[in-house]
Amino acid sequence: MLNGIRSFGLYGIDGYTVIVEAFLAQGLPSFEVVGLPDASVRESRERVRASLKSCGFDFPMNRITVNLAPADTRKEGPVYDLPIFIELLAKSEQIRRPSENKAFIGELSLSGELRPVTGVLSMAAAAKECGITELFIPADNAYEAALVDGLEVYAAKYVMEIVDHLENKRLIRRAVRTVTQSTEHSRLDFADVKGQDGVKRALEVACAGGHNILLSGLPGSGKSMLARRLPSILPSMSNEEALETTKIHSVAGLITREKPMLTERPFRSPHHTVSAIGLSGGGASIPRPGEISLAHNGVLFLDELPEFGRRTLEILRQPVEDGSITLTRASGTVSYPSRFMLVCSMNPCRCGWYGHPSGRCTCSDAQVASYAGRISGPLLDRIDMRVEVSSLGYSELEKRGGGESSETIRKRVEAARKRARLRYRGSGIESNAGLPSHMIGEYCKLDETGSRLMKNAFDKLNLTARSYDRILRLALTIADLDMSDGVEASHIAEALQYRGDLKDS
Repeated sequence: MLNGIRSFGLYGIDGYTVIVEAFLAQGLPSFEVVGLPDASVRESRERVRASLKSCGFDFPMNRITVNLAPADTRKEGPVYDLPIFIELLAKSEQIRRPSENKAFIGELSLSGELRPVTGVLSMAAAAKECGITELFIPADNAYEAALVDGLEVYAAKYVMEIVDHLENKRLIRRAVRTVTQSTEHSRLDFADVKGQDGVKRALEVACAGGHNILLSGLPGSGKSMLARRLPSILPSMSNEEALETTKIHSVAGLITREKPMLTERPFRSPHHTVSAIGLSGGGASIPRPGEISLAHNGVLFLDELPEFGRRTLEILRQPVEDGSITLTRASGTVSYPSRFMLVCSMNPCRCGWYGHPSGRCTCSDAQVASYAGRISGPLLDRIDMRVEVSSLGYSELEKRGGGESSETIRKRVEAARKRARLRYRGSGIESNAGLPSHMIGEYCKLDETGSRLMKNAFDKLNLTARSYDRILRLALTIADLDMSDGVEASHIAEALQYRGDLKDS
């Protein structure tokens, strides 16, 4: 029976076990890697060969076959260099075979230096789940793997350090978990924003319930400035949310030593030239996460929404509704989580000045309608709030101070989120925006005045069933901010004013 070295691969954001086993046969020297390897895995033959010789070991002059099991799952990346190196040494009896509770991940240089790989957090989590107690990885991945509790992580800069550890010649010190609080958005504060009290209130409501929002206004009115301050008032992530979000960024190769774990909700702002694959995710073999998934548990900000390609925007419809995106390619199907706040901004017309008192806009009514029409009705129907951002006058600009700080607003947002979590405890629902339609009637009961108000709005605004549900969810969030035990007519009225449609639903 062949003994193997344990390693791990990635499929989506989940790790899976890979057994690396070698067979040394008599015959002309050769080196083959089987088990559906991609080009980078096949090239490991040369990296391992050079590393063995650079470290002073004998390269087996045999007919070598390395199998990566399971053989029916495609393997990609240089992650298997280290386990192949250890397996060849053990098979040729140059070192003792490691015990089954040990696993190895890492890329090798030609000189035996260990280089970092992507997705280590997911693979480390999978290692713990399958009973691995000791994980050997490159030094530059230590900060990431150490986030997994209950797993002994040994990180090395050179492969000989791992060999010496296995031979009990010189032991490697265990990696220690270190997480520092991010300050990326701490400099952006709502106190710096002058005026725009109504828009600030709308953004507070959006953050309190996780609702999607569209800001429309003239150039320079502050749409982007307001949107970029959203992370400063969003509630803190739970440990589970932080780990899940970090896994996605780890797979994408965006984790750094300085910020091994995302402690602040992500804010992704792709340019309007982003491709459909860049937004949704994809790749030549196993699809990688795109901007939609990188914004998971945070904000996806699309500035100048009508400038995005129509096909690109339509990709948002399913993830916004379901909270996940499924990518199907020839190599298989992968699902990535994508629960995010969709925040968009746009000008009223192509030149941007439609409605300005100066009359500088030269767009015709048909051109204005065409510009707004670039956003499809079904996508617009999935945006809970549509808010007009007005330009400030001189008297507002010369005032000192911008009003409430982000910390003050954030406390109210967190209090509203806490009420929602208590209301939905045990159901897996984290915010009002995620409340399923069949449960709205249970948690959002209207009195006679509220029902009459909703009926009139439904008839006059030609609302769809989806719009109706979203208004009720929005009213529930406003009630939470008011610390009200029920949804009142005033909450419905405020929710309706945030449906300032660019076009009727």
